[in-house]
Amino acid sequence: MAKLINGKEISQQIKDELKEKVSALKAQGKNICLAVIQVGNDPASSVYVGNKKKACAYIGIESRAFELPEETTEEELLSIIKDLNEDDGVHGILVQLPVPKHINEEKIINAISPKKDVDGFHPESVGSLCIGRPGFVSCTPAGIIQLLKRSEIDIEGKHCVVIGRSNIVGKPMALLMLRENATVTICHSRTKNLKEICKEADILIVAIGKPKMIDASYVKDGATVIDVGIHRDANNKLCGDVDFASVEPVAGAITPVPGGVGPMTIAMLMNNCVEAAEREE
Repeated sequence: MAKLINGKEISQQIKDELKEKVSALKAQGKNICLAVIQVGNDPASSVYVGNKKKACAYIGIESRAFELPEETTEEELLSIIKDLNEDDGVHGILVQLPVPKHINEEKIINAISPKKDVDGFHPESVGSLCIGRPGFVSCTPAGIIQLLKRSEIDIEGKHCVVIGRSNIVGKPMALLMLRENATVTICHSRTKNLKEICKEADILIVAIGKPKMIDASYVKDGATVIDVGIHRDANNKLCGDVDFASVEPVAGAITPVPGGVGPMTIAMLMNNCVEAAEREE
């Protein structure tokens, strides 16, 4: 039986720690504010934005919501970002992705000040991660590091295989594991011998975007398996990229879906927001 890595519990620990920090900052007269911009009403985005607001309320961070209509122009959105960049009362700016097709996502990400880029997507944030300088780290990979550390899973010297090479998860995940002294292999849709490579992993991080693709035949006995995927299966139940029922008996530790990586993403967003305020000192 694999040890279950409980993202709900660990994210709650982080939020409770942040709540104390925010309370201490408030006592010094410092209020923290996160601005969240959503363009259009994509149902999944609306759920995420709602969860972010709840987390802010719990921790004591002010959240400013900009819920803009689908037809908002790129110029209008850039103008709001510019105002928020210049507003000293705002510490973090987050534009909920995806944005409507008529808006250039890259342009929007680049417009956010790196000092307020709590999503960790700005090229300057990514560059800082590459060369080991302080900066904001993309929330999902940062959350996975916390899951591993707080579950007392050793990273140093271990072979970590990351399946997926997206800018939001795969690439920053590989860089963070390197920072923690793991030996890292990145696999993707064109990788040959994927199964053989995965079976060498002490830590397998799966962000491939295909429901239940990874079964027990990909997993070394006793390996730690982190499932970043979230989908609905044929019965409309939530599932990940990993076939949990197949992998759980052979893994040493595994994240469930839901309740694994998901809650950590929002906890680390809150963490980045508090860090942004602390860096202003």
